[in-house]
Amino acid sequence: MEIKVLGTGCSRCQQLEKEVFNALAALDVAADVEKVEDIQKILSYKVMSTPALVVNGKVKVAGKVPKLDEIKKYISEEL
Repeated sequence: MEIKVLGTGCSRCQQLEKEVFNALAALDVAADVEKVEDIQKILSYKVMSTPALVVNGKVKVAGKVPKLDEIKKYISEEL
C-alpha cells in the first residue's frame, strides 16, 4: 500500500501525517508513507487545497484533516 500526504509543511499537513501513522498502527497495516511537499507534484494530483490524502494513487480527501476513523476507512477501502 502506498500513502501520500500532500502539503507544504503547515501544521495541518503535519497533523494529517501523524494521524495516518496512528490509523496504520490501529489497523495493523504496513504501508509506504510519503510526504509530498513539491507544489508541482501536488498539482499533478489536481489538488487545489492542502492537506490532501492519497491512498494507492487515489485522492481520498483534500483541504481538511479527516478524523482518525475516516482515515482508517480510506485505508481499509484499499486493502
